[in-house]
Amino acid sequence: MTKFEVFKQSDVKGKIAILASTWFFSGYLPKAPGTWGSLAALPFGALIDFYWGLTGLWVFATALFALGCWTSNLYVSIFGKEDPGEVVIDEVVGIFVVLAFVPLSLVWYAVAFCLFRVFDIVKPFPINLLDRHVKGGLGIMIDDVVAAAYAAAIVFALYLAFTLTN
Repeated sequence: MTKFEVFKQSDVKGKIAILASTWFFSGYLPKAPGTWGSLAALPFGALIDFYWGLTGLWVFATALFALGCWTSNLYVSIFGKEDPGEVVIDEVVGIFVVLAFVPLSLVWYAVAFCLFRVFDIVKPFPINLLDRHVKGGLGIMIDDVVAAAYAAAIVFALYLAFTLTN
């Protein structure tokens, strides 16, 4: 049975879990689902930033973190695999966190995106420990939040360096 057939046959709770966890199926795109999920989050982040600014990004990141813990845990139970690549709500939260540290700008969003993807893929300490040892929905979500913190620190330092020198 395909993932879309499972979606069709799921109850409402299952449908919500699949839609949210895969960020509206962007996690099902071929090759590098985390990158696709991060890219799919950018327009949402820009809209949130435009209408509600920094506060909106933090509110949405926090709410999606909680939702992601629940939905990704349910997704794992539906499909029976631990930390599936197609679950990308963690990347969405990570992107929103990093975007909170830069202005609404194509250049700064691109830098934020690239830095977040690097830390999410490379997983330096302690991200690698969290990735290996924290399981379930929290485990899926937490390593991306720490990767976002690393990326946010660097992108914010770059932003300050460029704005203070100009």
